Amino acid sequence: MKCSKCKGVWYCSKECQKKHWPIHKSGCHEVERSSGALKLIQIFSANPTLMGHLKVGIVLDSALLENPRVGFDMPFLARVDIAIEPSEILDFIGLYLNNRLAGEKLRGMVQVNALSVWNPSTHAPLTPMRQRLWREARAKYNAKGFARDPVGLIEFINCAENSATAELHIPSFILDAAKKREPFLCASALTPSTQFEKPMNAATCIEYINLHIRADKQNQLLLHTEMTEQDKEIIRAAGRNEDTLPAVLLKSKMGREHLYTNIVKLPR
Repeated sequence: MKCSKCKGVWYCSKECQKKHWPIHKSGCHEVERSSGALKLIQIFSANPTLMGHLKVGIVLDSALLENPRVGFDMPFLARVDIAIEPSEILDFIGLYLNNRLAGEKLRGMVQVNALSVWNPSTHAPLTPMRQRLWREARAKYNAKGFARDPVGLIEFINCAENSATAELHIPSFILDAAKKREPFLCASALTPSTQFEKPMNAATCIEYINLHIRADKQNQLLLHTEMTEQDKEIIRAAGRNEDTLPAVLLKSKMGREHLYTNIVKLPR
């Protein structure tokens, strides 16, 4: 179930929706949504290069390498926050600086702003529905002959709070890649001839994914879409140092990734 007005918040029951209404009421309004957000998530999830690096990041950010129970008789859940940014970095700068000359119609692309992994020792228990989803996924991969591979859940969330949860199988070669921790050799999105080395961790896996999508000028990955006003406002809010969650996640990403090093220093 979802809110019939804003269509941006999902609920497990009418009772849950009624209980949340006093909190949700002030921010509930008709909004323009990123076109085909869930379709973009499906396309992203079907891409082996993007998902391979995302899975390595999840392994490095979770207890999969330290706790042999995780993914076998204990579930894990990875949350991936995505947003739409301009395909051209100069358009991003224009929005970030709240430059009114930024185009009305901007071509955008999917970017991963944050990756966080549910920790059973510090977070609330998974909902019964998610526990059931995980048990079914674990049984499914056992039957397929992958009983030695960890299985968990992954949740993609976009800025409008649309979300999609799916099973997440971590094959052995992903675990091996995470154990080796070979550093990344990255090229600058501004000057491709400039290369730099970064250690392998969850943050650099996400940075590699974002650069890979940004480099796809011909949209062969099918992860480009037209930006909405809501997408643009997140970037403007980050430039104003607002404390909304999408703006905070974007600012945090800008502080981590090489592409934005000089942008965050620009006077506003």
